Amino acid sequence: MSTSHVCRITKYDPADRDDRGAYRGSEDVVSDHGPVEAAYLAAVTAFAEDTGVTSLTIRDPAVSGFVHFGVESPLDGHGLHGLFPPDLTGYHDGARVTLDLGRELVRAMLRDNGAWCRLESEDRFFVHVGYDQYLYIGSAQPCERAVALTTASGLFVEPLDGSPYDPDGDGPYESRPADATFWAEAAALAARHDSVLLEEQFVGSYSRWHRLTADTTVPDLGPRALLYVWPDLSTDIPAVLRTMSPDFTGQAVVEHADGRIHSFHTDGDDRAGLAEALAGVRAAILLPNTTDDHNPLLVAVRPDDDGIVRARWRI
Repeated sequence: MSTSHVCRITKYDPADRDDRGAYRGSEDVVSDHGPVEAAYLAAVTAFAEDTGVTSLTIRDPAVSGFVHFGVESPLDGHGLHGLFPPDLTGYHDGARVTLDLGRELVRAMLRDNGAWCRLESEDRFFVHVGYDQYLYIGSAQPCERAVALTTASGLFVEPLDGSPYDPDGDGPYESRPADATFWAEAAALAARHDSVLLEEQFVGSYSRWHRLTADTTVPDLGPRALLYVWPDLSTDIPAVLRTMSPDFTGQAVVEHADGRIHSFHTDGDDRAGLAEALAGVRAAILLPNTTDDHNPLLVAVRPDDDGIVRARWRI
């Protein structure tokens, strides 16, 4: 998205940057969980108030997967405990949240807790949190009061042409809608194979799994979810293990005796660990992450009620 006024807000003095803009000073790259962090959060409030924004929209939400790039270790619950239920209901693309809740999401991102999202208000305002305590705010207004307050708090406000986390750089977002035609094709695949597996991601790096048969009704899915249809799990566990090549990287999907289906990351370097994890499960499948081998039977995105796909999944 684009706004007229974009700035980078940090605790790093521009005087301590080299000719390439890299910071060479003594400030730590982690949050102090104290007054400096509070100044960042106050900046979000001040810029929002100057723009006339009282609520924000969550865009492109994600949680930590098997790779975490933050400096601090992620937390169980991704820093969302107390903000959303354990199943992450309400944390999805397009969800409207109060400015107070949006500020708590910024806090979780500053602390590398595991959750990440963009926060927006139409084309008027955005908040992006980058690595190492870099905060980017865009507004349709110049926000002179907010700039002065933030500068007085000890942070540095630097004007930019745009945010490096602008979603326009991630596209294109051409996605098939999960409409009646998609579900008819999924049902036909389920009839042909007796059943298929549906992977649902309404949050990046967080999958829920559903088994579809020819007469299965459409399951209760999260808003704007990314949907993959895969072959169903195999009960031949030794055969599943044999499909793991030395260079495999991806996810193992397993079904336990109680019918619960979940997934976890695995790779060819830990074949013994995978064999141990699969001991006693009812069924399993290995799904590679590599682009050339990632071949679902169907892919679609759940549209909004008007039939339009607005989620910005990269497929």
